[in-house]
Amino acid sequence: MKPLIGISCCTKLFGAFGMNNHAASDTYVRATDQLIGAVPLLLPANGEKADIDAILGRLDGIMLTGSRSNVAPTQYQGPPHAEGTPEDHARDAVTLPLIRAAVARGVPVLAICRGLQEFNVALGGSLHQRLQDIDGRMDHSTPMQPNPKNRQGKAHSVKLSVGGLLHQLAGTTTIAVNSLHNQGIDRLAPGLVVEAVAPDGTIEAVRATNARGFAFGVQWHPEYDFETDALSAAIFTAFGQAVSAHAHGSLAAAE
Repeated sequence: MKPLIGISCCTKLFGAFGMNNHAASDTYVRATDQLIGAVPLLLPANGEKADIDAILGRLDGIMLTGSRSNVAPTQYQGPPHAEGTPEDHARDAVTLPLIRAAVARGVPVLAICRGLQEFNVALGGSLHQRLQDIDGRMDHSTPMQPNPKNRQGKAHSVKLSVGGLLHQLAGTTTIAVNSLHNQGIDRLAPGLVVEAVAPDGTIEAVRATNARGFAFGVQWHPEYDFETDALSAAIFTAFGQAVSAHAHGSLAAAE
């Protein structure tokens, strides 16, 4: 039986009448069913109605997706966002407690872009709201462009922590990544260690050392190029192996 991976959704307005929808990009779904070989299940951003115990009781892994919206600063005691900054309070109300519970239970977690920021905030860290406004930092955002090769291509290098998971997967200490974010980690959450850093000091990947299972996050988007980039594929493969191990352990316990 294939393992089940929950993929976090955002609330977005679609259609002629601007109806509220729950959505996740197809790239996460394809990485799940094509590379990992698991069943992707979309987790709605239904706020306080989300039953975290029921979700984790049925899933073998959690994938936290990227988004145009930002984690609400009230979640980390930060100043209000600049006017017009998109937020998704319903998503925050699902993903933040879901992360804490998954880490505590040993359910594998892979956090991507906004997911990495949620990961850090959920475990007690804080965020920079606009990296491009900080002296000495690069502009990590990418202008909206119709050509995905320009929008999703490699944007800058990152240095990998020697001995970390990424270093082991990549076999090198420097890689190139895409970059499509404004926010980034400010105060690192207790229990997280840095796996990768951009040239300007921005934290680009983290791992939870106190988790019972796989708990890892990257600031870039490996789901964009897992079909052509070896490290992107390796990240999902490592997550998938942890998911499979968790699923088989759960089945063994049930038997």
